[in-house]
Formats: sequence, C-alpha cells, structure tokens
Amino acid sequence: MAKMTNAYDLPARKVIHTVGPKYAVKYHTAAESALSHCYRSCLELLVENGLESIAMGCIYTEAKNYPREPAAHVAIRTVRRFLEKQKDKITAVVFCTISSTDTEIYKRLLPLYFPRDKQEEEIASLKLPADVGDENGEPIIDERKIRIKTLPAEAANSKYAVPVPADIPLSGSGLTRRRNSKLDSYLDPSFMSIIKDPDLRRKEQWEKSAQAKKGFNFAKLLGFGDLGGPALSAAEEYSLHQRYLAKANSLNLSEIAEMKIIYRGGVDSEGRPIMVVVGAHFLLRCLDLERFILYVVKYAVLCPQNAEVS
Repeated sequence: MAKMTNAYDLPARKVIHTVGPKYAVKYHTAAESALSHCYRSCLELLVENGLESIAMGCIYTEAKNYPREPAAHVAIRTVRRFLEKQKDKITAVVFCTISSTDTEIYKRLLPLYFPRDKQEEEIASLKLPADVGDENGEPIIDERKIRIKTLPAEAANSKYAVPVPADIPLSGSGLTRRRNSKLDSYLDPSFMSIIKDPDLRRKEQWEKSAQAKKGFNFAKLLGFGDLGGPALSAAEEYSLHQRYLAKANSLNLSEIAEMKIIYRGGVDSEGRPIMVVVGAHFLLRCLDLERFILYVVKYAVLCPQNAEVS
C-alpha cells in the first residue's frame, strides 16, 4: 500500500509514502512479497498521476531486520518487471542510497537486471538467482500454483489408445482402486504419484540426492580447480588458503555478516572451536555462494586454528 501527498517545500511535485515489511527468516517469502508490493504500489501511483520520474529510497531498513542484498534484489527486479510493461510512461527511476554498503550492492546488482552491453548480459545470465520472480517481480511459489490441464482429446476413439486394467492394486494394502477412465483423464500424474509405495519414493529421493552430491564440485564452481583429487601437501594447502584469504580481505562482505548465517558455537570434546552454519538463514536463492565461502574463510581467521564447521 502506498499514498501520495503534495511535496510542499520539497524540490519535488509529489511525495509517495509506503511502509516496508518487518523481516523474519521464518516468513521470508511473505516479507519478500510484501516488499515487492511496496515498490510496485509506488510505481503504480506514479503512472496513475501522470508523473514520469521517481527517486526511490531503500524501503527496507535495519530496524526491521531486512537483509540488504536480498532486499535489493527484490527492489531492482520489481522495478524491472514494471518497466517492461510501462516503459513508455516512465522516463527515469533513481535508486537513492544513504550508506556505502547499499551503494556497493546496487552497483553490483543493477547490471544483472539492466545490462548495458552484451558482456554484462552474458554475466547476468550466469549470476542472476534462480528465482527472479513472476511477471510482477514477486517470488514464485510452486506449491501455490494452480495446475490446470486441458480437456482430454478423444483418446478413447484413437486406434493407438492403450487398454488399461479396470482395477489397480494399491501397494502393500491388498486393496484395489476402481479405475475410472473419465476421471483419470483429468488427474494430474504428479498428484496421483502419492499412490506409489512411500518406501520406494524415499529410496528414489536418496538416490537422487546422492547422485547430486557426487556430481557437485564446489571448487570448480568458484574457479579454484578440482579439489577432489589427491590430498594436498601442507605447502599447497597454505598457498590455497592464502589465495582465498587475500580475495576475502579485498572485498566488503558485510551483507553476508548481516544475514547471520554463521557463528562461533563453543568447543568440541577435544577443545577445538566450532563454527555453526544456521541452515534456516542459508537462503540459496538470495546468496552469492562465492562471497559466502570467502566470508567463511575470512571469519575462520578470527577463530583459533583447527576450527570445525557443523
């Protein structure tokens, strides 16, 4: 929701007011949708009142615990989606920041959503998060999608139709489900897969998970080569660690720290310090994995040697 008032003595024609959402990890999707709606409401008021330009501040605030970088993604992609529909009615959108951290984030993210040349477009295709929102920039929730299936064709009259048994046994129950060809033609196969033996489904999930882990090489993703080969020597380990650390020290990783993903959690039975990763805060679609790993390396230097990550 947004409201427009006169600007009075301010150097503008109008002022648009909106209230950003509070953020909690448990309600991440709701906060993301609400923040997107705030930006879109401001832009809609702009167009409705015949105005052509707007300067927008960061609606999210530290007081409401909204992580800066995920919020910047929401802001920029919402504006991008709106401009795709109303580009002829808006001449300029200016993002205003009041801190160097926000300025750095916007400088890094704006070329991903508004590439200025072919090179930036190629980089954007690699670095954009998997979820860039729907047509309005709001997050896409697969569980809430309405599955609509087109009316079935005259399959029964087709000479290629395959006959099916009248009754289908239910796994492990000794019962049968009466086959209704008219009803089954409307059922979503993915929904009806719940009939499958749950133990078999669980086994398939484990196999897929194991296969995914086996084929994933994080070091290659970060461009540091294949670390899954023979063990490194002490000198090689030190050299590799120094490369990570030097790169981490050259970057401002404060937005990762604000997400509170990792913290020191005491010591183990052998007296070694433990670093704990909070899985609930590890939002993959809002996180740059390379920057996160660099932050872990930088953070580990603050802990004594032989720290464990759990």
